[in-house]
Formats: sequence, C-alpha cells, structure tokens
Amino acid sequence: MRDLVEIGMGRTARKAYDLNDVEIVPSRRTRSSKVVSTAWQIDAYRFELPLVTHPSDAIVSPSSAVAIGELGGLGVLNAEGLWARHADAEGALASLLRTAEKADDPTMLIRELQDLHAAPVRGELIAEAIKSVRESGVTVAARVSPQHAAELAPDLLAAGVELLVVQGTIVSAEHVAQEGEEPLNLKEFIADLDVPVIAGGVSDYRTAMHLMRTGAAGVIVGQGYTPGVTSTDRVLGIGVPMATALVDAAAARRDYLDETGGRYVHVLADGGITCSGDIAKAIACGADAVMLGSPLAAAAEAPGRGLYWTSAAAHPSLPRSRVASATDQEVDLKTLLLGPASDADGTINLFGALRRALAKTGYSDLKEFQKVEVTARV
Repeated sequence: MRDLVEIGMGRTARKAYDLNDVEIVPSRRTRSSKVVSTAWQIDAYRFELPLVTHPSDAIVSPSSAVAIGELGGLGVLNAEGLWARHADAEGALASLLRTAEKADDPTMLIRELQDLHAAPVRGELIAEAIKSVRESGVTVAARVSPQHAAELAPDLLAAGVELLVVQGTIVSAEHVAQEGEEPLNLKEFIADLDVPVIAGGVSDYRTAMHLMRTGAAGVIVGQGYTPGVTSTDRVLGIGVPMATALVDAAAARRDYLDETGGRYVHVLADGGITCSGDIAKAIACGADAVMLGSPLAAAAEAPGRGLYWTSAAAHPSLPRSRVASATDQEVDLKTLLLGPASDADGTINLFGALRRALAKTGYSDLKEFQKVEVTARV
C-alpha cells in the first residue's frame, strides 16, 4: 500500500526514503567474512566487486579503467568526454586543474569544461582509448548519451566495447521528439546490438519496467546525485530519494522476471552513495551493483586529482553539476576499495566493509543480502 501524505487540499504525495533514512537489521546468524562473496555477473561478464564507475573524466581515464578492472570492478569511459575530443586529454585536464588552483569564481571551471567539450568527438581518439583498455585484458565499457547513441555505437563496437552504457540525467523507453527529429528507439537499438546494454537513469517503478522491456541487461537507478556537486534537483526540480527508487526498481525487476519467465535485469544504484555503509544499504534495497563517482575521486589514480564532476557539468546551456573538490585526502585505488583503512569514516576500504556487512548479517552473497531486513526512520 502506498504511503501517502496530504501536502495541500486535494493533493497527496508519497513518502520516500533516502539511504541515510534506512538501516540494515542484523539477523540471527553471522559468518566469517572470508566465506563471503561480493561477486556479480551481468551477461557473460563476471566482476569480483559490485562496482561500476560513474562515467566521469574526473575518475575514469584509460589507465584508471584498467586499474579498476584489475581490482575487480568495471571502469566506464565517457565516449563523449575529454578522451574522445582531445588528443592530449591529460593536457586538457592539467589546464582545468591549474584553473581550479587559482579560480575565485567556480563558474570559471564550468566555462572551461564547456569550452573543452565544444571540440567535436573524434572516433579515432575514443577508439584508441578503448583499445588501450582492451589490450589489458579487462572488460571494456563506454558510455554514450541517448542523443548520440546511434551515431557513436558502431565505432565503439568496432573498437572493442563489450558493455555499452546509454546514460543521461533521465532516460525513458519512449521519447517524444519535435517534427523532423528522429528519436532513439531504445528497443530497436538494443535488439540490433551484439553487446549487452545498461541504460538509465530512472527513479520509479514504471520507467524501470519500461526500460527492462527494451531488452536492457541493466537499469541505472538515480541521477548520480552527489551532495555539493550535482544540482539536478535545484535546476530541474527532479529527484527521488535513493532507497525508495531502488526498492521500486527491484520490484519492477521481480515483476519483469515473472512476466518473462526468468529474464533477470540488473539494477545499478547511481547517486547518494558517499561511504561504505551507503553501498551496503543500496545492495540491501535491491541493487546488484553501485555506480560510484565522488568516492573514487580520492584515488591517486583518478585523473581529476581530487576534483569531481559529472558529464552534466559540460552541458552547453544548462549545466547540472559543479566542479568541486570531493576529497581532502589521496590514497591508492587498491586501499580505497579493499583496505586497510586507517580512518573510521567509511570512505576507505569501501568493499571490504561491504564484505563485513554481509558477514555480520549472516549472508554469503549479494543476492541473499538483497533479502536482509531494513528499518526506516519515520
């Protein structure tokens, strides 16, 4: 039964909960963390960590994508980002970092990102980036926007992309375009591809179900919300608290599984995750994996050197992300993901903590952990 409250005469709204509004309840059993698995698999691709990176140039370069893959996660290159537009992407980033050091006005960083993204996408550049990741032996993933998916996908597949991410602030299965414009038919697009597609973001049951029916292998839930960085809620007034959005998407996944007689679509949580406890709560609410952005900015391997932004920061007319300092510390990627931690704030050893959460509640793998009891603050 939907929990509705009256917000005025004749208008009700549904109560919704964020990750910091819920807590995980221990069960009657505990187990050793040594016998716990955090592995998951999407299509033919298995990963030891339920980690997919947000496709931000601040955290994913070809070299950091390789490092993330070697540690068990999936690094997603932005096929419309700096590595796709500039032969010297490192130099472009260095220019941005110099601006950050001396800029009194934070809008200077947005303007510089907009200028850098005004350069056209060059197929040979993103193909070179993809090739360097593929040659390392890790799984290759790249993100495209819905507007440019049909245009860019052939070159990405030819370059060796194994997982394609179609991601925008909000992605729907049905887009109504103006006369003369040919919108992306996501169902036909996915059916014509030989690689699995992850699509999103969505925030409600109905849209999640519609995306699952397009044939997507995974659905991204959320808009990559990061406190102090993203501003979709302020700019567009759009946003659904992550715990509720995940539970609703998990319900769509369950109903779609019944509808199709067994086709399982993975749910990825993108947003509202700032610490290891949030990762555990996201899985408990139904996510199969988490898309991390700002928590990875602390990695020494991150090209943004502590700065973080999403691809929406470079929108030419309506940016929905700031360029912000996401961390005051720098730590190597392996320690960040797998520990050991020397701080008690939950920002280091992110997935070691997830293993411990499973062990402390008596669950042996992620699928089981999705059944854990949770409580909500009313």
